[in-house]
Formats: sequence, structure tokens, C-alpha cells
Amino acid sequence: MRFAQIIVGPAGSGKSTYCSFMQQHAMDSKRNIQVVNLDPAAEHFNYSPLADIRELIHLDDAMEDEELHYGPNGGLIFCLEFLIENQDWLKAQLCGGEDELMLGEPDDDYILFDMPGQIELFTHLKMGKQLVQLLESWNFRTCVVFCLDSQFMVDGAKFISGTMAALSVMANMEQSHVNVLTKVDLLSTEARKQLELYLEPDTHNLMGELTIGTAFGEKYRKLTEAIGSLIEDFSLVRFFPLDTEDEESVGDLLLQIDSVLQYGEDADVQVRDFDEQEGNEDQEPDS
Repeated sequence: MRFAQIIVGPAGSGKSTYCSFMQQHAMDSKRNIQVVNLDPAAEHFNYSPLADIRELIHLDDAMEDEELHYGPNGGLIFCLEFLIENQDWLKAQLCGGEDELMLGEPDDDYILFDMPGQIELFTHLKMGKQLVQLLESWNFRTCVVFCLDSQFMVDGAKFISGTMAALSVMANMEQSHVNVLTKVDLLSTEARKQLELYLEPDTHNLMGELTIGTAFGEKYRKLTEAIGSLIEDFSLVRFFPLDTEDEESVGDLLLQIDSVLQYGEDADVQVRDFDEQEGNEDQEPDS
């Protein structure tokens, strides 16, 4: 079994930084995690990609073509569609181009896919889901990691907005899902305390803050309360904070995602019989 994290989120939410730190943490822990760049508009990143979509197609190719002449958003959509249509290129990068599945020890193949920052690709368009289906056909077990900038999640309205975006991605992708609040290390002490209120939010108090005291809140009170009930009643969304300056924070998040992916569960469990060993130690040597 092979394992994949699909790293999605708005532009500037820290997806590439997440990939870099996860790869470095894995190296420090004697694990091998590879990264594939699937953002055709990426300019630079701090990891060495296993594969790079820019070798197949670049955003500039779609924008500067005389016939296509797409803008930035349309160009990104075209590039992802082009990748799906030319899936043999991606299969060659990941599987060596062979028809049979890659052979090797269990859990050896663990890849992060760094996706574009155009959120529409994953909230309601089909390319993200098609990519996941391709990976599953190549024996990957996948998990979507949705990144949000924690600096924009420290008040009630933005929390609701971020939560609804996460729900849209979950509903569209139909995959195991982990929500990550990035850039926690950039928050002030006061902002960190404020952020803690939204990691385990009291939805009733939150809705009260949004609906009381403003004309907009009073006008859309029922809608806001309905959204709050959706979040609380179904417990669909939970956020995990990521502080890249804290090794324990990075390790805990990776452990959480590994658990979702069931990473390592196929490996043989080494069992040691302590009772037998203690019994041997208690035996007196022959005279």
C-alpha cells in the first residue's frame, strides 16, 4: 500500500511550507517522505520535488498561447485538466511508467502532493476528485489536508467562513480529511489565546457574537444560527494547529494524519515475551 497527502488550501495559506517542514521532519525521524509539485504557477519552494508539473505544463503556457489566452484562474484550471488528460506522464513519475504496481516493502512510498492555491479546484470543480481517483487506481491510500492561515481565523465571522470552505472541500472531494491551521508561530501571544477559542468552539456563544449588535447580524440571524447548528450538530470540522518552530507540533500533526491514513498498520508487529525472559533470569545456574 502506498500513501498520499493531498495538500490544498487558499493561496498563501502555507501549503508549500507545510510540505517542506513535513519532509524535513521525516528526514530527522529516519522516514522517507517525497513531495510532488502540482502547482503550475509555483515560482519557488524549499523542497526537492519528486516530480514537478511545470515540466509538463506551466501556467505561462496557457496564458501566453495565442489560441488559449487564458487568465490566471482559467489557466490553472486548464493546467489541471491537461494533467488529468496526460495521466501517463504522472504515472511515469510515480510508478516508473510500468503497468504493474510499484513493488517494495509496505509503507515505503509516502508522497505529499502540493496543489495550486485556487480553492475552486477543490470546492466544486472535479479535477481534484479525478486526481484522487487516479492515485487510488495506482494503489495509493489518500487523505486531503486542508490548510488555512491561522492569522485569519481569530474572529467569529472568519472562523465560520473558513469552516464552510473546509466543509465544501470535504463534500466535493469525498475523502478522509484533516484541517490544519498554519503559521501559528507567527501569531502574537494574545492572538494565540484567541485562536484557542476556535479549536474547541462554543458554537452558541459564537453565534451570539455574530448576530447581536449589528444590522447585518440581525438581518441574517436565522441563516447564521442554521450554519452554527450544522457545525455543532454533526461535528464535521475540527482544526489542528501547526507551529513549524515546535517539533512536537509537527510530529503530533503527522501522527494524526498517519492515523487517518492507517499508515504503518500493515507492518509486522514485533512481540517480545517478557514473562518468558523473566522466568529464565530467575532460574539458578546448574551446579
